[in-house]
Amino acid sequence: MAKSKGPSQRQLRVGELIRHELSALFMRGDVMDPVIEKQGVTVLEVTTSPDLKIATSYVRPFQPGGNPDQLIEALNRNRRFIRGELAPKLDLKFMPEFRFRIDTASDYASSIERLMADPKVARDLDHDDD
Repeated sequence: MAKSKGPSQRQLRVGELIRHELSALFMRGDVMDPVIEKQGVTVLEVTTSPDLKIATSYVRPFQPGGNPDQLIEALNRNRRFIRGELAPKLDLKFMPEFRFRIDTASDYASSIERLMADPKVARDLDHDDD
């Protein structure tokens, strides 16, 4: 049985370079879209395909209560502009195609924390320690 191989060092490095430049782009307010300007964008992670042709950016609205679906729509509307802005800043042979996804890791972590705080779960965990 073959072990699943994680991302290469190159994929990780390129993903982090893209994440850094995307964050700077949104922080400067270079993308003129009312949804992006109102909600703001937090770029949590960027993963790249093994051939570096696709970069998937995991984002969340910066403002609490922001609408994630509207944010993804706005980012997709501006995908070509964003790619064009980043191309000269990144020293890559080929500029990857961008995909934007909502990051759900923090939602998952919150649900686990709520579950662990449940008195029934805490009681069961205390019994396991005996």
